[in-house]
Amino acid sequence: MDNYSSSFFLGKHFSQFEPALKEKIAANASLREFSAGEQIMQTGQYFRSTVLIAEGRVKLYREGAAGEEFFIYYLEPGQACALSMICATRQETSQIMAKAIEPTIVLTIPIQLMDDLMREHKTWYYFVLDSYRSRFEELLTVVDNVIFKSMDERLEYYLKRQCEKLQTKQLRITHQEIANDLNSSREVISRLLKKLEQNRQISLFRNYIECHF
Repeated sequence: MDNYSSSFFLGKHFSQFEPALKEKIAANASLREFSAGEQIMQTGQYFRSTVLIAEGRVKLYREGAAGEEFFIYYLEPGQACALSMICATRQETSQIMAKAIEPTIVLTIPIQLMDDLMREHKTWYYFVLDSYRSRFEELLTVVDNVIFKSMDERLEYYLKRQCEKLQTKQLRITHQEIANDLNSSREVISRLLKKLEQNRQISLFRNYIECHF
């Protein structure tokens, strides 16, 4: 990260921002680096900044009382944590968890700038609205999957979505990680994966799953 600046990542992933907005963010934002598996956000945490994803991938999820995880959605470069925008401006605490699932760099914008950015820069205003809309649609997808789809349908959708997001047919993910994301057990997921393999929709290997969707 030593060779990169806030301006570099703003130009790379946030091209929709007007030049004056990029300059203002670059002058006030900080870059933070997280290793794979490191927590970025915790339940009960207060936000002092808005978070933009510059590189890497972040998983947002709810954690149960017994430590179980329920996957919500991913954040990728060019996206923002809408929750950080809401909680930061209203001085509320987070109700979800977030962790980097690969080496990740984020841009943190002090909450003191939020009102000015919304008032002075239309591209930021529309970016915030679009972030809220996108995250709401993600949540609707989660609700639809939980309420209206069986576990095998949810698993198939999950695998397809992973392939699309990562732009690969080979997913290096464990059965337990999938079970955590779908709030199921490893035994159930392993059985359903075997069924998909028998239907020639996937191939199971020791360290990865190859999809044929």
